[in-house]
Amino acid sequence: MKPRHLYIHVPFCARRCGYCDFAFEVRRRPPVAAWLDAVEAELSLWMARPRWAAPLELDTIYLGGGTPSLLGPGAMPELRRRLERYVCWEDERLEWTGEANPESFAEALARDWQAAGVNRLSLGVQSFHEPALRWMGRLHGAAGPARAMAAARAAGIRSVNIDLIFGLPPRLGRSWAEDLELALELDPEHVSLYGLTAEAGTPLGRRVAERREQMPGDERYAEEYLLAAERLTAAGFEHYEVSNFARPGRQSGHNRAYWEGAPYLGLGASAHSYLPPVRQWNVRDWNAYAAAVQAGALPVGGSERVVGSAARIERSWLQLRTAEGVRLDDCDAAQQELTAQWVRGGWAELGGGRVRLNAQGWLLLDRLAVELEAASLDDAELPATSLVGSGDSRHQRV
Repeated sequence: MKPRHLYIHVPFCARRCGYCDFAFEVRRRPPVAAWLDAVEAELSLWMARPRWAAPLELDTIYLGGGTPSLLGPGAMPELRRRLERYVCWEDERLEWTGEANPESFAEALARDWQAAGVNRLSLGVQSFHEPALRWMGRLHGAAGPARAMAAARAAGIRSVNIDLIFGLPPRLGRSWAEDLELALELDPEHVSLYGLTAEAGTPLGRRVAERREQMPGDERYAEEYLLAAERLTAAGFEHYEVSNFARPGRQSGHNRAYWEGAPYLGLGASAHSYLPPVRQWNVRDWNAYAAAVQAGALPVGGSERVVGSAARIERSWLQLRTAEGVRLDDCDAAQQELTAQWVRGGWAELGGGRVRLNAQGWLLLDRLAVELEAASLDDAELPATSLVGSGDSRHQRV
């Protein structure tokens, strides 16, 4: 299946954030030319596949990281020029998102991106609280998001997402309610939430394991998530996915493609691709990635076939994480009884022949998705591991 959605990873950051486990290298001056060469080389290898005659027609492009804004002016127009050798799109229909950190996104870069075709910006704000920003390792300061937003608007970028992190250690004294109000003052079209987790191997994960840092309890975590859902929906945002809120008509088309199980292609170190039923991912190390593609080999780090009960659990999880929910006609009697229990428990709502989780239910997303599949299977039929995680109530955005 030919994908219509393209993700491109920029594996460079000016500084390491203590909680981040994404694939990146600390480079204040990233090797832009080498990165462009590597991305183009990988795309050319994909396009050499049988039945993948160029050009590939796209609906979305998403440039993530890392810190894409660290590439500076000139990189995005050059990326467009190279992409156009292999793919095509209609400018008026394409959703092209670029991630940026506020400290590296000024008006010159905003105009450069807009001229290249970027029409949606995702700002890594995370917080407006100075002590929390310093603790996280963020560089932009409390005033940085407003400056970046002003630059985007001046350049004509009319669709802006801001990322916020909740569930920070209480000792930092960050007011989540105040951060939400400051976010609303920026008047974004979209807000994405991240629940902080202490991933093994990160500086934060090591501090928590050594008991030098304490994460908030589940009760506080849930309170902050539910407060965000209340404040954002009251301000006119649609809570259309477990971690995402949008003004009407401003949902993320690229992320929606993931949730709907559409094929997508990922370029760059650690990027994932999904060509049903196969999901594969690239090597994480930038140097290993660049060496592989320049030697004429796809930089595959691993792959899996998403089939059988694992595919059904993943499909349920993806459907349940969106406001559309699951069609009752797709559920057997045991599953329909289970969803009725969710409704009685206050975790879900029925309507239009579908069951939809509410904010309370989304806090239990992983567990409920596994239970839905288990309701119609013998234990022996369930997969030993699940693509949706361990069943912990804490969710993460795709």
